Amino acid sequence: MDKIIGTLNGTPFTMGETLLQLSYLLAALLFVYGLKLLSHPETARRGNIIAGAGMLLAMISTMFLHKNADGQGIALTNIWIIIVSIGVGTVLGWYIARTVKMTAMPQLVSFFNATGGLASALVALLEFPHADITDVRLVLVTLLGLVIGSIAFSGSMIAYGKLDGKIKDIRAGIMKYVNIALLIFVVAMFVYMLVSGKSTEELSWELYVLFGVSLLYGVMFVMPIGGADMPVVISLLNSFTGIAAAMAGFIYNNQAMILGGILVGSAGSILTVLMCNAMNRSLLNVIVGAFGGGPSSAQAEGGTMKEITLSDASILLSYSQNVVIIPGYGLAVAQAQHVCHELDQLLSSKGVNVRYAIHPVAGRMPGHMNVLLAEADVPYSQLVEMDDINPDMPSTDVAVVIGANDTVNPAALTDPGSPIAGMPIIHAHEAKNIIVMKRGRGKGYAGIENQLFFGEKTRLLFGNAKDSLQALVNEIKSL
Repeated sequence: MDKIIGTLNGTPFTMGETLLQLSYLLAALLFVYGLKLLSHPETARRGNIIAGAGMLLAMISTMFLHKNADGQGIALTNIWIIIVSIGVGTVLGWYIARTVKMTAMPQLVSFFNATGGLASALVALLEFPHADITDVRLVLVTLLGLVIGSIAFSGSMIAYGKLDGKIKDIRAGIMKYVNIALLIFVVAMFVYMLVSGKSTEELSWELYVLFGVSLLYGVMFVMPIGGADMPVVISLLNSFTGIAAAMAGFIYNNQAMILGGILVGSAGSILTVLMCNAMNRSLLNVIVGAFGGGPSSAQAEGGTMKEITLSDASILLSYSQNVVIIPGYGLAVAQAQHVCHELDQLLSSKGVNVRYAIHPVAGRMPGHMNVLLAEADVPYSQLVEMDDINPDMPSTDVAVVIGANDTVNPAALTDPGSPIAGMPIIHAHEAKNIIVMKRGRGKGYAGIENQLFFGEKTRLLFGNAKDSLQALVNEIKSL
């Protein structure tokens, strides 16, 4: 492996180095192809396996073929530590993947984002004291990895706590200014460390201050965000984790880490921009944690909710021509996707045209509803994006809202003072009839009253979504 087989620009390269670079190239191809397959539900599982194989190839080739500047490979002891760590991580990952509930997937994604960000920040924290301060490129990527990784870690942990109901929102108006001040401080400290000319030893306390303030900023900018805005933040934090991993790759000059981080970071960034556009938000608004308007309408009382019986609901649905089901987090909580699919099959057998309206941020993370319904084998052709289904809502006989609240709240269109003002919604209120399945009369995740529930065309079917849907299926079968 150490045999020199040629030179490039005067630099000799060995058989081992050549194989290492070829393995990185192959791993890159597997990453890209796996990412392409992830774009469709039918090929997503295969895409995961192929991308994972690429990562495994990159890890194995690095362990056995990588050489440092002195021509020394990774010590055998370290290789065993790495193998044991991978083994423990694999077992834990397998166990978590097998046991986690679908409703807890957003929390799991946030937790994984946090671990990736922390790993990248620790790499930067450990490597900075050994960096050559005159190497501006190295210092730059190290500090970027520290800042971005720290924000990704603390922000993702707060997102995890909020999604799991352990942490409540803080929406004080002063938060925006606090976040801007913290962001300015981080940028100023970053620039100072880059241009001060001090040695890395002399910058040790500045390094820990930058680390601490970055962690604090991650906490503070996620704290005010809640409701339907959470998926956008999760997407942004996911892109941060990818970028931080790419910075760690630059520190170690590891092409596989760089490429993997760039792919994750760019995919997350593109998704964040698309979701910001879908939510009518600016990226700057996300970064300073200042989503939405004021709380003026959040506590407004609506009126009287009118209930519907199972018998009336079953007759209304059975004799309709077009039905649109609008799923939300309540569907996921109740694990009602299978019985929901049974309902749509039953109605379809009666000649009813049944489709699902998918809001870009329905659930707690991007694509949450798509994954949930795919688990129940709902055909992908039945899932219709918000922009495509909204023009059809006035001709829809019945809109069935299952556990969704903020994504169908007309206040986003009519109340400039609402915390969700400006957010595009599914126009359920334009349907001829609306059936809303709710567990109770309480407000949704964002704590905002929903005037749709008090409308003349709206009827409420109270209860757990799974139980209500099953009862509805039984009632329709008995007609």
